[in-house]
Amino acid sequence: MTQKGISTAAVHKVPTDLRKALISTPAARAAWEDITPLARNEWICWVTSGKKAETRNIRIEKALSKLKGGMRRPCCWGGCNHR
Repeated sequence: MTQKGISTAAVHKVPTDLRKALISTPAARAAWEDITPLARNEWICWVTSGKKAETRNIRIEKALSKLKGGMRRPCCWGGCNHR
């Protein structure tokens, strides 16, 4: 299932800012499409769990970098409690 050109997650919708960042970063997008919906869910929850806009933007950049580097789930994070 896709949401405006990007595969969706198990629980969360892909937020607009993350979707745009993934679409504009081909290597991160390819990794995104290769991970499971549950893994996508973890990335979305990790990005959106930041309380400040600055934190969220930093997390989006880190997510893109980590996905491009082959990381399939956020590291050192307790995980999404919405599973």
